[in-house]
Amino acid sequence: MDRMPEGKLITLEGIDGTGKSSIANMLKKRFPDAVFTREPTKSRIGRAVKRSIESDGDPLAELFLFVADHAEHIAKVIRPALAEGKIVFSDRYSDSRYAYQGATLSDDFDDAVAWVQGIHRGWTVVPDMTILFTIDPDVAIWRCGVRGEKTKFEKLEFLKKVQDNFLRLAGEEPQRFVIIDAGEELETVGREVEVVIKEFLYR
Repeated sequence: MDRMPEGKLITLEGIDGTGKSSIANMLKKRFPDAVFTREPTKSRIGRAVKRSIESDGDPLAELFLFVADHAEHIAKVIRPALAEGKIVFSDRYSDSRYAYQGATLSDDFDDAVAWVQGIHRGWTVVPDMTILFTIDPDVAIWRCGVRGEKTKFEKLEFLKKVQDNFLRLAGEEPQRFVIIDAGEELETVGREVEVVIKEFLYR
């Protein structure tokens, strides 16, 4: 592995409770020269996104807050880092929007996932590689607990829909997605992720 990789964008995706944020922290030690970022960001717009989530805001308004945060994220972090040839890891990115907002807006559009994708088409930076962590939604509920006022059943059904959306996206772009079983021990998952990333970067 003596050839240095060119700038690449690698995203970590999956439903709540998959442990991807913990994996991101592990990867910081394995790839110390990489740029690590996340969505929602810590910017002013990102904080507005978080407040909207916590206040159970209108789903459509929330979507456009996410999109605004994504646009600023690309302009201020993603494009500059890639232009410098850096490896960029993002804990959640555009696919989370397609999957999550595709679920929250599913009653409002015939194909909410495709509609949300269309909003991003032509200006977003498509990841070079996306690692999708999958898990039994029941296990995900157990890991993270029921957040907000939703009952366990409501949360479970929602996470099932979101994970189905993620798997749909992976099926549409199999060359970009790598699916990882997040049901294993965190250290085991971390080692598997490190292997597939190094294989991708140095192939």
